[in-house]
Amino acid sequence: MNTYLRKIKKNSKALSPVVASIILIAVTVAVSVVVAAWMGGMSLGLMNNAEQVTATSPVFDNTLNAATVTLTVRNTGASSVTIADQGTIDGNTADVTGTTTIAKGTTQSITLHLDTGNFTAGAQYSLGLTTTKGNTIAYTATYNP
Repeated sequence: MNTYLRKIKKNSKALSPVVASIILIAVTVAVSVVVAAWMGGMSLGLMNNAEQVTATSPVFDNTLNAATVTLTVRNTGASSVTIADQGTIDGNTADVTGTTTIAKGTTQSITLHLDTGNFTAGAQYSLGLTTTKGNTIAYTATYNP
């Protein structure tokens, strides 16, 4: 029985190393193409849902010992965007008022309001809004009365 197994081993032919390498490379390329297609599909889904919002044209108001800034916010994305109830003026939490849902392709006025404090002429202020999806809209403006 032992000699029979030896004859089988001597007569069996293996793949040459070159053919084995070609098969391994072909399998690797095929798997990488499948993974790339899958990841591409995932990233397109994420990109279509991305919020694209810009803030412009700040209007400062320094009345009654309260600081208020009204920003023009434009939604250039593919879906509507909702602004959270609080934003920031120089890192201080500010209440957000105005229409906070911005339909795609439209522009809305959003107001940031601090109950105390005044703006200083010539000073630069960092303004921030946050969407309900967690994206931040940052804008820096100089107060010129």
